[in-house]
Amino acid sequence: MQTTSWEDEFREYVLARGPALLRAANQLTGHPLDAEDLLQNALTKTYLAWDRIEDRGALDGYVRRAMVNINISQWRRRKLEEYPAADLPETTTHESVGGGEVHEQLEQALEELPERMRAAIVLRYYEDMTEPEIARTLGISVGTVKSTVSRAMAKLRSALLPSR
Repeated sequence: MQTTSWEDEFREYVLARGPALLRAANQLTGHPLDAEDLLQNALTKTYLAWDRIEDRGALDGYVRRAMVNINISQWRRRKLEEYPAADLPETTTHESVGGGEVHEQLEQALEELPERMRAAIVLRYYEDMTEPEIARTLGISVGTVKSTVSRAMAKLRSALLPSR
């Protein structure tokens, strides 16, 4: 089977940028299998639009935007699966944490955030988006972005700081 030059170009892009894009997808979804599905869907959209994307330097942004949009669409389709509880679950704390362990704890704390909070944190601190950009991406107001990021950061701090 002979491939065209743009198919080769797409294949090279996916091979080169796939791992970084998968990490971004994992941050958005909080689950490795969901991240793989999300990235696959975004890459499918990118493949279909490949000939219309003129700025090849903006490919990462195109794929990330597709992942965020797909993820938001999935949120809207899902019914509420988590219900608030009167009592908070007990949390465990870890004494003396090394560098690798901190990263793992951060990943775990991000996974435990509600989806909108996780998305706001990922877009703000991993993708370095401004609050107005996040508001447009998530379809919420700038004030909601600010309060969501603030509450998410408070949850992350409490999850990562040892009890005194």
